[in-house]
Amino acid sequence: MDFALTPEQAQIREQVARLCTRFDDAYWLEREQTATFPDAFVNAIADANWLGIAMPEEYGGAGLGITEAALLMQAIAESGAGMSGASAIHINIFGLHPVVVHGTAEQKARMLPPLIAGKDRACFGVTEPNAGLNTTEITTRAEKRGDRYVVHGTKIWTSTAQEANKILLLARTTPLDQVKRKTHGLTLFYTDLDRRNVDIRLIHKMGRHAVDSNMVFFEGLEIPEENRIGQEGEGFRAILHGINPERVLVAAEAVGIGRAALTRAARYARERVVFGRPIGQNQGIQHPLARNWAELTAAELLVYKAAWLYDTKQECGAEANAAKYFAAEAGFRAAEQAVMTHGGMGYAAEYHVERLFREAMLPRIAPVSRELILSFIAERVLEQPKSY
Repeated sequence: MDFALTPEQAQIREQVARLCTRFDDAYWLEREQTATFPDAFVNAIADANWLGIAMPEEYGGAGLGITEAALLMQAIAESGAGMSGASAIHINIFGLHPVVVHGTAEQKARMLPPLIAGKDRACFGVTEPNAGLNTTEITTRAEKRGDRYVVHGTKIWTSTAQEANKILLLARTTPLDQVKRKTHGLTLFYTDLDRRNVDIRLIHKMGRHAVDSNMVFFEGLEIPEENRIGQEGEGFRAILHGINPERVLVAAEAVGIGRAALTRAARYARERVVFGRPIGQNQGIQHPLARNWAELTAAELLVYKAAWLYDTKQECGAEANAAKYFAAEAGFRAAEQAVMTHGGMGYAAEYHVERLFREAMLPRIAPVSRELILSFIAERVLEQPKSY
């Protein structure tokens, strides 16, 4: 059993970390306070060819695995970029995997290279206000009219829609009351986000202001048939190919944000002197930080076990979900402790840990709740009756 990174994997982490030094805490604080998308950072990642790390080589990608993609995303979050940096490129890394698996040769050649090069920016339209995590209940509809589909409906929590020119969209092509199984009748598309028939409204939120979240209203958006991914009615099966990798990447980001917070807390504990001694000399400060380190280290092992299982084509649903759950909790606790270690200054924006604390909430909520993960593990691993 070997836990060491390969030389190539270690190089990925080192090179990404070096690139991220160009975008320091001041950069991310400014992006946060002005709610400005990190274009310079995204362009730098694209120019260094990192966006295609897990995409096929024949389309301009590196052809590597989810393990390498997780190393990339963890390094970005750990640099201090947090979820603002990770979310800015998240869908580029693995979001279009359904196109890789189910797209035609023509679609892959047309759709993947611009995304890998950073020329196209995509968003993902699945979640709806009245469906939440119950994806089979979505009501956005795509009606077939000749050689195109016409879309009406609403999506919510669509990240980067303000910046995107493309959307990976899941819509219902057969009404729910006309299908034998709820998972049938959903169709996946990758198409232009045409503002003439799409209204995008910003959601003001708790954190990660640099990366927009939105409600998206479709009012007659026309999608050419050649932009349908896979067979009509089989879109739910198509998006399943991206679920476990997404869990792994979010988990890696949560570990990264926890380590970023812990690094800042440990440094402050060494430097801050109260009553004639560094506060880090007090066990009341030491022990919580040590516990955070242990939890993040355990979470990281779980993340990369899940990634290894996926890359070696083994069943990884339980591990991917467990990694997302445990890493999100560990990252949040580390960020919370970083604020508490700083005391009053932890509440000040200039010390950055309050930003990381707010962003650390996100992996606990998205893309799936803690409670649904625990229900999944109880059912699939512990053989308990299904509760939802």
